[in-house]
Amino acid sequence: MTGDMGSNETALSRRTLLRAMSSAGAALALGGCAGLGTEAPAFDASALAAQPSLMVATNRRAVNGAQAQPWFGSERGSTTIARARLAAPDGGRFSLAAVGLSDWSLTGVERVPQVEDLFRGMPTGRDVLVYIHGYNTTFETAVLDAVHLSDGISFRGSTMLFSWPSRAKLLDYGYDRESAMWSRDSLERVLDQLIVSPTVGRINIVAHSIGTMLTLEALRQVYARRGDDLVSRIGAVVFASPDIDMDVFTSSVGRIGGLAPKITVVTATNDRALAVSRLIAGGVTRVGAAEKAQLERLGIRVIDASDSGFGVINHDLFLSNEAIRGVIRRAIETGTYAGVPMSGPLPGGPAGGPVDPLSPAAAASLQPY
Repeated sequence: MTGDMGSNETALSRRTLLRAMSSAGAALALGGCAGLGTEAPAFDASALAAQPSLMVATNRRAVNGAQAQPWFGSERGSTTIARARLAAPDGGRFSLAAVGLSDWSLTGVERVPQVEDLFRGMPTGRDVLVYIHGYNTTFETAVLDAVHLSDGISFRGSTMLFSWPSRAKLLDYGYDRESAMWSRDSLERVLDQLIVSPTVGRINIVAHSIGTMLTLEALRQVYARRGDDLVSRIGAVVFASPDIDMDVFTSSVGRIGGLAPKITVVTATNDRALAVSRLIAGGVTRVGAAEKAQLERLGIRVIDASDSGFGVINHDLFLSNEAIRGVIRRAIETGTYAGVPMSGPLPGGPAGGPVDPLSPAAAASLQPY
């Protein structure tokens, strides 16, 4: 237990430091643009900023009845649907949050019976961002990463985390990889319930590291059954630093039809974590460290972030680098809104809000399995 808590605190503190450095630079650069005591208007705020609650689906086994920290552990269990209650950082210009030294926190978890219950009382057609984390990640870290991602791109819809049972230890890569693959049926069922829900608009997916392997397998399974019904409901799919065998990826992309053009892959040839993964995998290239031209031949969009990182690992640039967050944001704008900016008004409601709902006839044709 001490080891788990130590690794959790290390991961949290490392990411907090990265955000602090980025935020401090931005604060210093902007400091001369406004007089002392001036409060900047909250343009382009995320939905989480207004309503700090995260949707959760996890097949981790509950700890302490999911009533107290750590809520869910590293062992495998049945799928739980829940809401995570959050506490937002102080948003003042001269607060600790302004320089990255105050952060979101997880305050509690409330279970619900099924996915549809998460959307009860919400307007029809609300878009969803689903985040699937990577290797060496605790439940709490996964929650906060999902929040930082959604808040960082100012997503206006609902955000959901799918958290699979990572052991959250550096040397347990093998366990994590097997757990990720074991979780594909659970993720498939969650995605299927989102697809058939008449409340949900477009579904946008961001997956990181080993989580991309899990996500691609689940999408392949859903596509085999739903076909174009799945394609029509997906807005954008972003794979950040994908830890997938290049040959496996090529084969899978060839079996998901119209989903392939909706995929954006963020790569970095200097990703040190994927270099280690390649060694473990017998020298086979990982997609997240592949050459851009090799991936573009598959008909997907590729962003080479090799020159974007200032760290020695360069594996979580989607959280630490503002330019990469911009890439994710634009992918969602293009995939979901046909080029309409997230910060601008949309037909039917604000950005990320109720737009492009599933028609009653289409909803009736889709039944969960």
